[in-house]
Amino acid sequence: MNYRKFGNTDLIISEIGFGAWGIGGPSMAGNIPIGWGNVNDAESFKALKAAYNLGVNFYDTADFYGLGHSESLIGETFYKNNNVIIATKVGHKIADDQSIHLDYSKQHIINACEQSLLRLKRTHIDLYQLHSAKLEHLRQGECIEAMETLTKEGKVRYWGISLNTFDPFPEADYFINNNIGSSFQIVYNVINQKAKDLIETSSKLGYGIIARMPLQFGILTGKFDKNAVFEKNDHRAFRLTPEILTMALDDTENVWKLLKKYNTTKTGLSISFVLCSNGVSTVIPGIKTEFQAKDNISGIVNLDHDDLLYINGLYETNFYKIVEFMKNQG
Repeated sequence: MNYRKFGNTDLIISEIGFGAWGIGGPSMAGNIPIGWGNVNDAESFKALKAAYNLGVNFYDTADFYGLGHSESLIGETFYKNNNVIIATKVGHKIADDQSIHLDYSKQHIINACEQSLLRLKRTHIDLYQLHSAKLEHLRQGECIEAMETLTKEGKVRYWGISLNTFDPFPEADYFINNNIGSSFQIVYNVINQKAKDLIETSSKLGYGIIARMPLQFGILTGKFDKNAVFEKNDHRAFRLTPEILTMALDDTENVWKLLKKYNTTKTGLSISFVLCSNGVSTVIPGIKTEFQAKDNISGIVNLDHDDLLYINGLYETNFYKIVEFMKNQG
């Protein structure tokens, strides 16, 4: 495992982290699935420990993942281990009518932080992130005041924001223009390269960059085909429609021409592409099992500059259409 300095912070983190949304298990907002289907907690514990034994020291979760269950699993696994770096998020909750409600009020963030600390069994959070806060929330200022208060109190070491999947720029610009926060979590993968320039620019300004969704909900693993069907309690059941699967699986065939050259897997090539991109501090593939922990960490290669440009070019000619289709689908 290689390690990288996380922006201007004093955190040194594994270049491959552990995306912990999946281990939160099935949860619903009314009739809308907000998890990754059924999980086995015993297997989740094995996955967390396997990743650590392979050198992973960075674990990214949220209080919304399994409505706290993901944080609790991480807390149970690592409560005696001071060598792990834990990032979590705040801002999403289930309202009384069972809908998803965004709450970036100062009081909610401070209260939620206390609950996350209890679940994580820690005295501080290494990186606390606003969970997809909008520009309007930042301008209101309460969320920023809450983060700065928590930092001064020592309950949070550093704070940042997990940016919007399809339009990360307004909130990122607000952070940069006001010189606040320490990190951005940004969607970046072979298919969705929309934030490429933002990653390069913000990293030069000292922001730590977490690249999420490197496998685009599994599309880039090669583990399912156009006829894939997902459990009703798996959010991919409504996100990965037959149209999206067909477009993505057809167009990515041009990427897999590189597999033989690098003697790696689709997963390995996809994660390697992100790691070889300028400015990325760490990439956080979702991990639910011991096998996935090992699979996501093996097969990493150094891509030639020309091959990086080749994949970048595929976004400009084809992949951006898939991203726009996903955005318009909602």
